[in-house]
Amino acid sequence: MPVSAMISTQAASAQGRFISFEGTEGVGKTTAIEQLCTRLQAAGIDYLRTREPGGSPFAERLRAILLDPATDINDDTELLLLFAARCDHVQYVIMPALARGTWVICDRFVDSTMAYQGYGRAYGEPLMRAKIAQLSEQFVPLLPELTLWLDLPVHEGMARAGKRSTADRFEQQATEFFTRVYKGFEALAAAYPERICRIDASGTSDEVGARVWQAVEDRFSIT
Repeated sequence: MPVSAMISTQAASAQGRFISFEGTEGVGKTTAIEQLCTRLQAAGIDYLRTREPGGSPFAERLRAILLDPATDINDDTELLLLFAARCDHVQYVIMPALARGTWVICDRFVDSTMAYQGYGRAYGEPLMRAKIAQLSEQFVPLLPELTLWLDLPVHEGMARAGKRSTADRFEQQATEFFTRVYKGFEALAAAYPERICRIDASGTSDEVGARVWQAVEDRFSIT
């Protein structure tokens, strides 16, 4: 079952909010998202937990292709598949949820594309980043109100990710790739400080979860 099907049963809040989580591999996004959703549920806030690539039935099929280590495609094809998945996800999952007052908690969104494809794949070249910006302007009608960047040194994240039993197509990339991705997230956080909140992802999961919750409370004044 796609994670977008995991919807809380609490009463809907008056206004839907869009929150995304970002970071390199092994930073603890899954655990941090789980903890946030638990806190939202306790606060009586209706939420939908989703992810990218994926989140809708069609986008999940594209996700399987994009993450399959056997997939052999060039950078432009990868980028277009990511945006095809995002268009479907936004139209059929994210926007309807927000319209009915549901909070959307998304594991990755446009910032991951800019960091992974715009910085990681492109070796820092501006051409790919320009393509991503153009596609975003044409096909992505909204951005998260709050993006939580879980910041952890690349070597620590890779050590955590290395403990997983299998590695997908992105996780198999070399350290140099993820170093460029990290620099991409740094650049995005500096460019959009009003939207992107850096979260120290070191320490225990409870400590990180508390930092995430504090950032959400500060932004949305949850009582």
